[in-house]
Amino acid sequence: MRPLSDTTPKPLLKVGKYSLIEWQIMALASAGFRRIVINHAWLGHQIETALGDGAAYGVEIIWSPEDVALGTAGGIVNALNKLEDHTFLVASADIFSDFDYGWLPQMADLNETNCSAHLVMVNDHRVKQDFDLKDGYVVSSENPSLTYGNIGLFRRSFFDGLVAGQEADLGNLLRQAVGNNQVSGQQHTGKWDNVGTPLDLERVNNPSFLRS
Repeated sequence: MRPLSDTTPKPLLKVGKYSLIEWQIMALASAGFRRIVINHAWLGHQIETALGDGAAYGVEIIWSPEDVALGTAGGIVNALNKLEDHTFLVASADIFSDFDYGWLPQMADLNETNCSAHLVMVNDHRVKQDFDLKDGYVVSSENPSLTYGNIGLFRRSFFDGLVAGQEADLGNLLRQAVGNNQVSGQQHTGKWDNVGTPLDLERVNNPSFLRS
């Protein structure tokens, strides 16, 4: 996202009236989530200043700062001591989507399965495809058609063996769990965009995209 992200962290870039992370927080609040833990590294103080304690959005925000970026799994592990439940939602702050978070607890009761994670999958061929879905499970294939949409439910046990403060990659953990048939999933066919470049940001700010 450079040069935009040189001075502004990606989650604070605007789509319409609100920043990417504000859209996420408002969607979570609308679905009934009231306590949100946010990890950050690069220019994270700007995010804390912009969002405060979350009261303006009807939620409580707990901050989990990282002195150095710990990666997509390391940041989660570092925040586990701030999470209250055995199963929790993980969502990236720099995606833009109309996914209804209220569906997740209804679609995936991890306590009733042997799964340690439940993923929201999307079909976006502008990004690398990761997996497929078969009978409600995320599976590997030679020609995958879906990618992880950076939204999922996870059990604490999914991160067993990882140490807080160390860098770790979520993709590696997911591939291992998928290979062990421990990941369920659902496909989101609505609006979804991984806002990773200035061109992506321009596209999602197009009025036709926002109205679609």
